[in-house]
Amino acid sequence: MIFYQIWRFIAPGLYRHERRVILPFTVISTVFFISGTAFGYFIVFPPAFKFLVGYNNEFLTSLPAISEYFSLALRLLIAFGIIFEMPVMMVFLAKAGLVSVSFLNKHRKYAILLNFIIAAVLTPTPDIVNQMMMGIPLLVLYEVSVLAVWFFGRKPFSGFDEKV
Repeated sequence: MIFYQIWRFIAPGLYRHERRVILPFTVISTVFFISGTAFGYFIVFPPAFKFLVGYNNEFLTSLPAISEYFSLALRLLIAFGIIFEMPVMMVFLAKAGLVSVSFLNKHRKYAILLNFIIAAVLTPTPDIVNQMMMGIPLLVLYEVSVLAVWFFGRKPFSGFDEKV
């Protein structure tokens, strides 16, 4: 809803050819964000929450507060929504002339390292399973980004500096 309000504010100031460029990015990025939040909610959140409340024994009972539950859920959903935006962002950077397929292929080993550092920072639990549940999708998304840049990123943006 917030994004819709922002779009309603910005859209009247754009030329028709600018809207044709921005609209596909908007739709695709929304689909990727929702896919990321769904992945985080249905795949990652249940084992992460189970791990956090898994310290129960005869002396200790875990009773998480609603605010802690929502904080964990919101953090995971936003993190996964943002990381699923990687292919869209890479295509945008390629269209802007900042990255290319050869650049992404050349720096793959650094991307792998960075992906797992990001996964370690963004996951709320210290266990390797939850970090892998974010790290592996990041690797897959990086490869999808390379393919998307190869397919969509060859031609730079046109029309932004044209006069109508």
